[in-house]
Amino acid sequence: MILLKPNILFKHHRGVDLLDCCEQIGALKTKRWMEAIQQRQSSKDSLPAENSLLAIPPYQQPFFEYSVPHDVQANAIAKVTKDIVSAKLEEEAAFAKTLKDGNVDVTDITDYTKFPEIMNGRVKTINPLVAGGILGLRDKHDEEAKKNKIKWIDLVVCNLYPFSNAISKEDCDDALALENIDIGGPTMIRSAAKNLGWVCVAIDPNDYETIGEELKESNKISFDTRQKLSSKAFGHTAKYDTIIHNYLKDEPCTEDLSLTFTKHSDMRYGENPHQSASSYKIPGNNELNILNATIHQGKKLSYNNIMDADGALACVKEFDEPACVIVKHANPCGVSIGEDLLEIYTRAFNADSLSAFGGIVAFNRKCTKEVASAITSVFTEIVLAPSFEDEALEIFKNKKNIRILEIGDFSKRTSKLEIRNIDGGLLVQDVDTKILDENNLEIVTTKTPTKDNIKDALFTWKVLRHAKSNGILIAKNGTTVGLGAGQVSRVDAVHMALRKGGELVKGGVLASDAFFPFRDSIDTIKDSGISTVIQPGGSIRDEEIIEACNEYSISMVFTGTRCFKH
Repeated sequence: MILLKPNILFKHHRGVDLLDCCEQIGALKTKRWMEAIQQRQSSKDSLPAENSLLAIPPYQQPFFEYSVPHDVQANAIAKVTKDIVSAKLEEEAAFAKTLKDGNVDVTDITDYTKFPEIMNGRVKTINPLVAGGILGLRDKHDEEAKKNKIKWIDLVVCNLYPFSNAISKEDCDDALALENIDIGGPTMIRSAAKNLGWVCVAIDPNDYETIGEELKESNKISFDTRQKLSSKAFGHTAKYDTIIHNYLKDEPCTEDLSLTFTKHSDMRYGENPHQSASSYKIPGNNELNILNATIHQGKKLSYNNIMDADGALACVKEFDEPACVIVKHANPCGVSIGEDLLEIYTRAFNADSLSAFGGIVAFNRKCTKEVASAITSVFTEIVLAPSFEDEALEIFKNKKNIRILEIGDFSKRTSKLEIRNIDGGLLVQDVDTKILDENNLEIVTTKTPTKDNIKDALFTWKVLRHAKSNGILIAKNGTTVGLGAGQVSRVDAVHMALRKGGELVKGGVLASDAFFPFRDSIDTIKDSGISTVIQPGGSIRDEEIIEACNEYSISMVFTGTRCFKH
């Protein structure tokens, strides 16, 4: 319903076409009433001046009223935008040539400013004629612009120096990195983005065609488009500065933490169907990881797929020798090392075949056709490896829904920042990449572990830190046999690992990701045949726990370090 006093009724009021509004919302009776009222002589006599009704008060003046035509050869620009996009032009000279070839007038920046490019290109666009032409308000600064011979610039298209590409090169040093920090480009982009009421800015070639089409149709660029591109531009420069900030800082957890990511893909949903989700990449990230993997076949990766695949890759990276890791619901349910890849896979799968059903399988060696045949005999979500034999890829095609991810020849994990969201902030830590060797182990019991026990103990420690705490892992002969993960009680985790392992735990090594607070866990394994226990130590009851091991002729070693994973 529209209620207006007849003496202020007019077709237009404060820039709004009231009759058209009635038409759009279907208020036809109101429209007819308004038209009738306008025809009354008494209404005409009491009506304020038309100018006052049409005028929009300053506090209500929206940017979308600033629809200044862009006198930039709209048709010619619209024509060449497709050529620019298809050619993926970023070099200034190639860009200018394409415009010229499309009959668009091009003026070199030095010809416009009457000032030469100096200091090896470091100073080029930083000039009042450029900044003023972009930043000036057409309704306020026109006379000042004319006085200073400043021409209005209505459209800014700018590609920044490729800083992220430069620092991703192996031979990049500080000198090269600093030379690839753009100064004039961000200045022009931010200026144009700020003055969105008059100016349009483009930082993404994917937007060129939209701009070209709007220019072709109406000789101007709509406010909605300018606003979207302005927001995009500020995000672009923020990301650019963030990458520079993170490159130059000398420690990971500085006073200010800057994060920036680029969308990799949209997920069907998140952990559950009612949650939306997307994946994002670190700009300039060319590392061998899940987001950069070559996907040979299979359904689109889900949120949970990526989480589990990333966990499987992190675990298999722990090993120098050939290894297979099977992950289910973020925990390594089967891990094995050895020489023959098929044998390794078989042992890893049989470590917990029930859990391995529908799991993610990771290798640190080329996947062979024999292994592919074995994998396709059971339901598997994802197979990832550095590479695949051609015959293996052909075999996987018989199971079109299996995702096949080729990672490349990856190496061991490196220390990075690990970030977790919490309500109102973030938790940040460096990734646990600490490697233990025999020299890090302290034998604390009367019974000494064998060399094979020590070897299995170090193996368990590499795997256990990828399982949720509280975690207990039992392994034997380079293969996991029982895992109890994510338990609120350590003794419950022990019971779970024993149940999973069954008779296979005899002669095995049991690992605990944190110290035993009581001897009850040792009492639980007394008749299991467990040969050795590896744990951090550090409990006030360590002596009591060591005594329990001595009582049951179980050897125990301390690591002096914990491997919690929450």
